[in-house]
Amino acid sequence: MSQFKGIPIVPTASPQARSGDKYRTAQGFSAIKDGIKASANAEPIVPGRKPQWLRAPLPAGAGFDAVKSLVKEHRLATVCEEARCPNIGECWNAGTATLMLMGEVCTRACRFCSVDTGNPRGWLDQEEPRNSAHTVNVLGLKYVVLTSVNRDDLDDGGAAHFAACVREIKQANPGTAVEALTPDFQGNLTDVETVVASGLDVFAQNVETVRRLTHPVRDPRAGYEQTLKVLAHAKVFAPRVLTKTSLMLGLGETEAELNQAMDDIRAAGVDILTLGQYLRPTLNHLAIERWVTPEEFERYRSWALAKGFLECVSGPLVRSSYRAERALERNNAGLSAGQRTHK
Repeated sequence: MSQFKGIPIVPTASPQARSGDKYRTAQGFSAIKDGIKASANAEPIVPGRKPQWLRAPLPAGAGFDAVKSLVKEHRLATVCEEARCPNIGECWNAGTATLMLMGEVCTRACRFCSVDTGNPRGWLDQEEPRNSAHTVNVLGLKYVVLTSVNRDDLDDGGAAHFAACVREIKQANPGTAVEALTPDFQGNLTDVETVVASGLDVFAQNVETVRRLTHPVRDPRAGYEQTLKVLAHAKVFAPRVLTKTSLMLGLGETEAELNQAMDDIRAAGVDILTLGQYLRPTLNHLAIERWVTPEEFERYRSWALAKGFLECVSGPLVRSSYRAERALERNNAGLSAGQRTHK
């Protein structure tokens, strides 16, 4: 087995590729499995068993199998799989999925994310807009979330491709609402406008964490102010399009910092906020500083609503696209006290 800068290289993204390995993709470029190379100095898992409220059911069932088969048939990557979402079984059994555009390899290496990292060198699947629209049609979706890897290797960050996917879905499925959870396009507001003007209903980009923890949590090319600027511009450019962002908790933020982040996000005109527990995908990623309790999530939601957000979906296993179509019901997307163990 050959090596590159001390990282083992395996021929393809096969089961041989372990977390932290460098491998060669089917398209011919190299990537690092799970995004972060292995380190002998990785911090240990937080001691003690995972709290009961973080125990999600294993993915299984006819609906799960059907969606898995469809996304494989059409060569579509889903963030459900790539980001190891704990709620994949629940969502896929309901016949819904968040589609991840522009491949499975991200040009950035955020220390919380398990998506593979590398340089796709301009590769794009030109059939993806059509395949995405067909999949939405076959699944009969009334609401679809599109997200993507960062594509800093492309001149426009992939904005035109993202917009093409939205337009194809809307043309083939005029009754389907589309939410786009996009990259930051390196703060290029023209690229933001390209996506926002594509006919989508919700524009989302994640702040991820409080200002102080942005680095090292996020890749150096990302930024707290940069994301806020993108969100604010999207709202000014298209006031009728809802804007949305998400924060992970348990990374070491203080309540004062969380409160300030909420104020900053609301000042950017963001309509919907989601809050969830950070879950460490591998030992090579950032350690969890603490488990945030369901009661705390309920309290933080009340803070957000008092600040004027249309809705704040808040819970231990909440992810940014969880029950997205229900966010405006203003009931924490159905997460009652007895349902906090869900996404």
